[in-house]
Amino acid sequence: MTGRRRPSSPRPFPRVLAAVTAATACTAVLASLLSACGSLPGAPGGDGEKEPLTVMTWAPVDTKATNMPGMPAMAEAYARWVNSRGGIDGHPLKVVTCNEHNDSVAAARCAQRAVDAGAVAVVGSYSQFGRSFISPLERNGIPYLGGYGVSDEEFASPLSYPVNGGPAALLAGNGRQLASVCERVSLVRPDTIQGDKMPALISAGLADGSRAAAQDVRAPEDGTDYTDAARRALDGVGATPAGPGAAGGTKGAGGCVSATLGERTDTFFDSFRRLQPPGSKVRIASLLGSVGQALVDRTGGRAGPLEGAYLTGWYPVASDPRWNPMRKVINDHAFGDNRIDPADPGVQTTWIAYTVLRAVVEQLGKEGVGDITAHTVQQALDRGARPVDTGGLTPKLRWRSEDMLAVQDFPRIVNGLVTYQAVRDGQLVAARQGFVNVAGTLEKPRADS
Repeated sequence: MTGRRRPSSPRPFPRVLAAVTAATACTAVLASLLSACGSLPGAPGGDGEKEPLTVMTWAPVDTKATNMPGMPAMAEAYARWVNSRGGIDGHPLKVVTCNEHNDSVAAARCAQRAVDAGAVAVVGSYSQFGRSFISPLERNGIPYLGGYGVSDEEFASPLSYPVNGGPAALLAGNGRQLASVCERVSLVRPDTIQGDKMPALISAGLADGSRAAAQDVRAPEDGTDYTDAARRALDGVGATPAGPGAAGGTKGAGGCVSATLGERTDTFFDSFRRLQPPGSKVRIASLLGSVGQALVDRTGGRAGPLEGAYLTGWYPVASDPRWNPMRKVINDHAFGDNRIDPADPGVQTTWIAYTVLRAVVEQLGKEGVGDITAHTVQQALDRGARPVDTGGLTPKLRWRSEDMLAVQDFPRIVNGLVTYQAVRDGQLVAARQGFVNVAGTLEKPRADS
């Protein structure tokens, strides 16, 4: 024990014998501790410290199209908050972020990074390139929890667990919202694969209000001028665009133009404003995510072109007190990060997705599951032992087969609720209290354009 050479005497000296006896006793005690506890107190995996949970959150940042920097920023703030409280059921939360760049190759690389990092889930992320990112996740059994909902694969893959109804619910809801005030509707949407499904969805909502299908106005996703699209949208609702020969033309009474072009929506409405005839009666509309409070403020508030606009969202209006816990986390742990806008649906979706993750991991802890892996998280989500309460921001969520709506092309939707909002006096406010359930509208057969 002391490093000395053992003496040649056939019997050990008394001191050596005592040391050997003490060492043997210590070994016995140590073995007893290990047998009883499974590991040394404070060792990884023991009672003192649990293995960290690694998750991935990705989104496009600094691109020419839609950007969602608030989503990874919200994920990082959530991790700082939950770790300050001891982690999730004692597991430190490690968030890895990735810039998806609005690019299919970059999306696949982000998915591979999640695999390489040993992520137990991809949480609260945004990408329209579902085909690129879902295959690596499926091959490695990594659940995709609470994505923004912009890609079809998020509502088809068995490893995807959406927390909202995606653009399908927003468009169907927008159609129902506009049917009560609009006789004719033009939909200005991106000329993309995702955009191709939009006209049928908004028209399904319009049909519920006995209105005709929307006029489909395609526009470039990353355009810098939308004069042509604005002219076609006005023509579609019977309004004469401003310009030569416009005097005395029709004002478009009863007409509505809904635009959903992501970050280019403000560019469209700028072109639209210049073409509106004097005294125009055309009303405007959009979806939360394409228009938000920041855009309303930036374009002039109550004196701007968005005053009076009709908007459809997934969640309660941003001023609702149900968002207070998220706001407190942002105030206390985002350190003034201006990427995080509490009114941004991407930030809100990320908060809800991490709320679900926390509930699932805590439930696994109650069930005695100590080793949290992608597989155990997936099993817990599929089993849905208890619905997840998101504090009233969504209905209680779970993803059993009986919880999923029978929606053409979107079989993984479990939440068919939307909210109606409007811009009044420069502020986004609830146009109708509570949620509106568009599940019935979504489940009706439709003919996609």
